[in-house]
Amino acid sequence: MNDQEYIQSVETLNRWAYSYYVLDKPEATDEDYDRLYKEVKEYEDTNAAKILHSSPTRRVGDALLSGFEKAKHIERMWSLEDIFSYEELSVWIAKVKKLAGQEIEFICEPKYDGASLSLVYESGVLARAVTRGNGIEGENVTSNARTIRTIPLAINHKDKIEIRGETVIYKSEFEAINKERIKNGETPFANPRNSASGSLRQLDPAVCAKRKLIFLPWGVGTGSLSATSGFEEMSAIETMGFKKNALRALCRNTDEIEETYLSLMKARSHIKMQLDGMVIKINDLNLRGKLGWTIKAPRWASAYKFPAIEKKTKLISVDWQVGRSGALTPVGNVETVNIDGAEISRVTLHNFDEILRLDLKIGDHVALIRSGDVIPKVVQVLTTMRNQTQKSIKKPDFCPSCGGELFVDGALIKCQNTKCKDRVISTLTHFASKRALNIEGLGERIITQLYENGIIRQIEDIFILSGESFKNLEGFKDKKNTNLLSAIESAKHCELWRFINAFGIEHIGEGASKTVADAFKFEWYAKEIEDYVRLEGFGTEMSTSLREFAQANRDRIEYLTKIIAPVCNEKKTTGNSIFNAKTVVITGSFPTSREEIRVKLEALGAKTSESVSKKTDFVFAGENAGSKLEKAKTLGIKIFYNDEVLKELENA
Repeated sequence: MNDQEYIQSVETLNRWAYSYYVLDKPEATDEDYDRLYKEVKEYEDTNAAKILHSSPTRRVGDALLSGFEKAKHIERMWSLEDIFSYEELSVWIAKVKKLAGQEIEFICEPKYDGASLSLVYESGVLARAVTRGNGIEGENVTSNARTIRTIPLAINHKDKIEIRGETVIYKSEFEAINKERIKNGETPFANPRNSASGSLRQLDPAVCAKRKLIFLPWGVGTGSLSATSGFEEMSAIETMGFKKNALRALCRNTDEIEETYLSLMKARSHIKMQLDGMVIKINDLNLRGKLGWTIKAPRWASAYKFPAIEKKTKLISVDWQVGRSGALTPVGNVETVNIDGAEISRVTLHNFDEILRLDLKIGDHVALIRSGDVIPKVVQVLTTMRNQTQKSIKKPDFCPSCGGELFVDGALIKCQNTKCKDRVISTLTHFASKRALNIEGLGERIITQLYENGIIRQIEDIFILSGESFKNLEGFKDKKNTNLLSAIESAKHCELWRFINAFGIEHIGEGASKTVADAFKFEWYAKEIEDYVRLEGFGTEMSTSLREFAQANRDRIEYLTKIIAPVCNEKKTTGNSIFNAKTVVITGSFPTSREEIRVKLEALGAKTSESVSKKTDFVFAGENAGSKLEKAKTLGIKIFYNDEVLKELENA
C-alpha cells in the first residue's frame, strides 16, 4: 500500500463506518471492513509519521487511564427550564413572545435521556471531549469519545467549533450490558442514562468502545456555522458526519407544539433510545441572542417533560435494609416490569408508616411510578384485585442482618449492634464515598466482597490493605489492585471536614462538618455540648449526637487522624469584601453548584450556614427558594436574588 492508497483506504473505511453506524445502511460486509482495516494498520505500523487524524485506528487507545482531568467549558453548558402541561406550555410561549415582541417559529426535537457531552474541534480535528459536569467544568473524556463511532474524528470545518450533544445507548444494548453485568456478579445499571454516563467514564477506552454508545448532536457552543436558524445549524452539523435526527420538527404556535409533543410521547416506546420529553427552542439564532439567559437557563428554550410512567405489578416480598446508623428501611421486591427501558424489580417503601398509609400487603397488585431518575415507588394499592391471599407486612422483631434485637420507636426501627454486617458495610461505603474521603473504586460491591472474605472489618483495615490482600480474590487483577491502593493513598491528607463527614455521625452532614472543622480545627472531637450548641445552625440534638460519638470513639478518631493526616486550610480572607466575616445562607438552585458558591464565599472570608436566624447577614436565593427565603424576608435580612448572586461574587 502506498501513500495515496492509504489515504483512499482511510476514506473508504470512514465512509463504510458512517453508512453502518450513522445511516444504518451498511455498504460493506464485516469481512471486507476487517480486511481493509488490517491493511491500513499494517501501513501505519511502518509509517507512524503519516497516520491521519481521521484514521479509524485512532478510535481505541491501548493505555488504561489513571483518572479524568477536570476541564473548563469554553462557554457554560446551561440546563433547561422544565414545563409539564399544556397550560404551562401556553404560559411559557406567551412569555417568550412578549419578550421577543414578534411571532416566533420553534424547533421541537426529542429530549434524549443520556449524558451531555461537548466536542471541541480545532482545524477540523477532534481536540477535546468534556462531560457536562456542573455546566462550568466537566471531565476530559477525549480518549473514550474517540471510540464512539458516531463522533467524527475529523470534520470539514477548519475554524474552532464546539458541537454539543447527548451520549445515549440503545435500550437493547442497555439490556445486554446489564445481563452481562449480572452474569459477572456486578451491579446492573439502573437505567440507560446511567449506563451511557458510566460507559463514558470508563478508565479503559476499550470497555467504552464495547458499549456501543451513540452521540446525538443538539447544538453549537463556541463557534459559528454561518446559519441564521437553528434548523439550518443542525442540518449543517449533520452534514459533517454526525447522526441525523429524523424526529426534528418546525412549529409555529402552541397547538402545533402540543401536537408534536403528543405524537412523540405516543411513539416513545418504539424509539430505540430512551427519551424523557421534548426540547423546544426558538428557531431564529439572532433572536436567541437577544433573549439571552437567566441565571439558570436560556430564555429561548424549554424542556417539555413527559408525565411520569406508571406501571402495574405485584408485590412479592419486603426486605429490610440496614443503614450505617442501624435504621431499617423497607424495600419491596416486585414482579419485574419494564418502565421506559429500565427493568424494575425493587421499589422504595420509605418506612413502616408509609406501608400502613398505603395499606400495603404481600401479594397486592400495585401501581408504580418512576419519573426521570427517581427511584420507583408505590403510589397506589389496587385493592379491588385482592383475592384473600394477601398477607400483612409485619415489623421485624430481629435484625435481618445480624439477628440482634431491634429498637422500635414509632416509624423508627433500629439495629443497635455496631458490629452488624450491614451496618459495617454501609459505614465503610459512606467513609469511602465521594462526599467523604472520595476513594475512587472502593464502592459498596468491592467493600462487600472484601468484608465477606474477612479482609476488612472496620475503617482502619482500609489503610493496611496491600497487594497481598487481594490474592486469590475473584475479579482482582494487578492493574485494578494498583489503582485501588493508589486511590486509598491519595485519600490521605484530605480536608478536615471530609474526614469528619466520613464518620457518618448522626445529624452531622457535610455542612455541619465544615462548620465544626472551621470552628475547632483538630480539636473538633474534644469539645463539650455547650461548645457545639454555640455554633451557627447547631441545636441540642446535633450537639448531643456529636459529643456522644466523639466520647465513644475518641481513641479511634485519634488513631485515624494519625494515619490519614487530614489538613485544615486556613481561609484566605478579603478584608474589602462585603462578605468578609459575614454569615451567609444559600438556598434554592443556581446555574453553578452551591458548593462552588460556598467555596467562593469562604475564600472571601464569609461563613456559610444551613439555617436562617437573627445572626444571618445575607441570603443567596436561587430558583425555587422556599421557607428559608420567607424567613429571611420576615427577619429583614439582605437578600441577593438569582443573577445578583454571581454578579456580587464577581465584583467582591
